[in-house]
Amino acid sequence: MTASDIGPDLSPLPLPLPSSSAPGRAREVFVAFLKLGLTSFGGPIAHIGYFRRAFVEQRRWLDDAHFSQLLALCQFLPGPASSQLGCALGLLRAGWRGALAAFAGFTLPSALLLFAFAAWAPYLDSRWGQAVLHGLKLVALVVVAQGLLGMLRTLAPDGPRRVLALAAATMLLWQPQASMQLLVIAAAAALGPWMCRAVQAHRGDVFVLNYTYRDAIWLLLAYALLLLGALAASAGWPWLLQAAAAFYRSGALVFGGGHVVLPLLKQALVTPGWLDEGSFLAGYGAAQAVPGPMFSLAAFLGSSLHGGQGGVLGAMVGLLAIFLPGLLLVTGMLPFWQRLSARDDAVRAVAGINAAVIGLLAAAFYDPLWTGAVHAPIDLVIVAVGLAVLVFARKPVWLAMLWCVGVSLCRAWF
Repeated sequence: MTASDIGPDLSPLPLPLPSSSAPGRAREVFVAFLKLGLTSFGGPIAHIGYFRRAFVEQRRWLDDAHFSQLLALCQFLPGPASSQLGCALGLLRAGWRGALAAFAGFTLPSALLLFAFAAWAPYLDSRWGQAVLHGLKLVALVVVAQGLLGMLRTLAPDGPRRVLALAAATMLLWQPQASMQLLVIAAAAALGPWMCRAVQAHRGDVFVLNYTYRDAIWLLLAYALLLLGALAASAGWPWLLQAAAAFYRSGALVFGGGHVVLPLLKQALVTPGWLDEGSFLAGYGAAQAVPGPMFSLAAFLGSSLHGGQGGVLGAMVGLLAIFLPGLLLVTGMLPFWQRLSARDDAVRAVAGINAAVIGLLAAAFYDPLWTGAVHAPIDLVIVAVGLAVLVFARKPVWLAMLWCVGVSLCRAWF
């Protein structure tokens, strides 16, 4: 597909701003997103609600129609949807500096908290520390179970898509290699136009952009070339480059929400032996307790690589590498989204992918989450109550975290 197939030419896109918006400054964007980064608990779905309230209702940077189109684009693409949406909002408000400011403000608080947890984790060798870590593993199990239920309702509401999800889970439990994950996603994309006929495309509102179609093509080319390099990474590379490639692959290939990055990161970091499974699951559980994007888990993982040798540099490499592909994609696809979102075959292919990633997440729910966290019948009770707190009582994640860690500590006491 060329630019001429989608846009009129390669000139800048001089579209008027929505009447409710006016150009802003990067500092304004940073402050707004820093406030959200400090207070946005609850995961990607909750983040979208926070964003709408902050930027549509309160600040009036854009209207509901444009916000909905940005959200649809971010859900269409692989990557962390809430971070991509934030980047797009910052881009439309204050250009490229605004995009970087939005990313930095929203990500910094959670990244610092998880980096601090990585520095503190080696001191958790006592009975109490191990109880805390076990509680965090149970938190991860609860949160992923809730995510699975929600994704099943929204991304696989009919028979054909549930068949795709079941087939994907079966294949990945049989052959849990990273290559099988890619094969399942590719097969789901090919089957989507045939099996997801209930999904219909729609046309939406245009976006305000201050860069050209040619710039967008360069962004997409950078995404593709970096992905090829990440896929070609070998054991002969320096370990920091190997880690960057592993994080980039995970960020580039994750469809369906932040929880789906779990199996990709496990294959990339735990299977080669760079990180033990217990630390990986504890970090994932801790990521549920902090505000901001869940992909900030990369700060913990990057710092913890090779027994904590990653340090600050590993944390920075992990963060930048896991977020970069999603940000390149959303900025590169913005000019082309208008035409692409109107194609039935395109949106049905993505619907097939989204159904398959439910199966991918279901396989990860069993291994490593279930096998790594449930060791006694009481663990089942803790998980069941925690899930009821989130699903039926509709309480925030931090309350489920207090329950799981608190009961785990009580067990250590007695």
